[in-house]
Amino acid sequence: MAKIKVTKQKSAINRTKRQKLTLEALGLKKIGQTVEHEATPNILGMVHKVKHLVSVEEA
Repeated sequence: MAKIKVTKQKSAINRTKRQKLTLEALGLKKIGQTVEHEATPNILGMVHKVKHLVSVEEA
């Protein structure tokens, strides 16, 4: 599987609880924080739900 790097770009303030929980499940807490994940369908779906808050690049 390919790896992706997910970086939190925007704040979760004034976002829905579901979006906040998705960011937390991805392991993102602070703006600018980057985590690396396998590009599985589950992870890609989570990233798609918060695509307006994060940036994604291939690792």
